[in-house]
Amino acid sequence: MEHKAGFVSIVGKPNAGKSTLMNILVGERMSIITHKAQTTRHRIIGIINDEHSQIIFSDTPGIIQPKYGLQKSMMSAVNESFLDADVLLVVTDINEKHDETDLIEKVKKYDGPVVVLINKVDQSNQEEVTKKFEYWQKELNPTAIIPISALKDFNTGAIINFIREHLPVHPPYYDKEELTDRSERFFVAEMIREQIFKCCEKEVPYSSEVVIVSFKEGDDLHRISAEIIVERETQKAIIIGKGGTMLKKIASAARYDIEKFLDKKVFLEVFVKVLDDWRNKDNYLKRFGYEG
Repeated sequence: MEHKAGFVSIVGKPNAGKSTLMNILVGERMSIITHKAQTTRHRIIGIINDEHSQIIFSDTPGIIQPKYGLQKSMMSAVNESFLDADVLLVVTDINEKHDETDLIEKVKKYDGPVVVLINKVDQSNQEEVTKKFEYWQKELNPTAIIPISALKDFNTGAIINFIREHLPVHPPYYDKEELTDRSERFFVAEMIREQIFKCCEKEVPYSSEVVIVSFKEGDDLHRISAEIIVERETQKAIIIGKGGTMLKKIASAARYDIEKFLDKKVFLEVFVKVLDDWRNKDNYLKRFGYEG
């Protein structure tokens, strides 16, 4: 049997459940998940292999109209994922009410196989699923439409079957042992950023970034130092909290996740630094791994 391999981009609006789906399909925690929109900022690759195929998934930021430099970089990552995709997964929310025009316009320009995934069907009924099915059939006329629940792992096997049917014949792009193209440092920073989203409200999570300053591996203990970057002194005060309570809460929860991820005891120290308007400054965006 010929070997198949290809790139599968996962796109959609914010909060459609793309990251949850990515983690389920890959079988590993690749993308951070919170209840807030626009949590994903980078294009994150997750790889699964079997004897006859290699599927390279790309989780991408939710499609929005960008308002500042960071969001423009995020949408650049989305556009890049369309260019090299062999298969496109369009994740939609059964409960979605707002305008889908920008998503539809992007997908219409893609000329490969498209499957629309109607997510969160466990929160709905057959009548609503049928309405959404008819809506997406009319708007996109995709190769397939599959109702799913990423959170409940419902019908995800049908997604894998669709992908394998439509992958091109190609040798593996990555070694069979590789799960992602991202480093441990990247995922550690993401786990700290995830706790900022979970612990802080309003604009603070969106104005923050996490930088790993040092990552020293030891036989019994890894020592990690990180900086949380914010845009204003008031945001710094919120993240630190009264008597340092909020920062301790963020660091403690992140350390727990990091230790599970690395399977190693971790000493984590976290500092907070103000860089005025960093989300609009190209030099900072490039330093933090964002490309315009």
